[in-house]
Amino acid sequence: MAIRDMVLPEFDNEMANTRKYLARLPDGQRDWKPDPKSASLGHLALHLVKLPGWPASLFTSNEQDMAVTGFGWSAELEQQPTAELLAQFDANVAATRAALAAADDAAFMEPWSLRAGEKIFFTLPRIAVVRTMQLNHLIHHRGQLSVYYRLLGIALPSIYGPTADESFGD
Repeated sequence: MAIRDMVLPEFDNEMANTRKYLARLPDGQRDWKPDPKSASLGHLALHLVKLPGWPASLFTSNEQDMAVTGFGWSAELEQQPTAELLAQFDANVAATRAALAAADDAAFMEPWSLRAGEKIFFTLPRIAVVRTMQLNHLIHHRGQLSVYYRLLGIALPSIYGPTADESFGD
């Protein structure tokens, strides 16, 4: 079985689950934080919108230098209406899905590095970057978003099983 055939079902499932969470993002509360040390609701949501787009570029180069590309963050972007954020998320998911579907096993196994100038954060095979820095990273931050939603009284959709707010059929 090709690597892409193992990765794509998981990718599709996690993106659909993340979209359910982003669809509940309330407009007008983007500056809210559960603690002064925490990211704002808008910052966390924007991170979840941007993460799915990252692997699309993963297959066009052998590294990303954050000192050159930056992180693409601004307070203005965090305040976008939910519908606009969902459109960006959908575009990022589509681009990455196409890149994953087009990659062969050799491309998945090539080393890729994340750096900021001379500082190299890591060098891993592309498949490890997809799994850890994209899928697992996204799942981690989606979990944070679920805590924010619970504190704000926003019903949590089911993901891997029913929540206190919804059963599988809701």
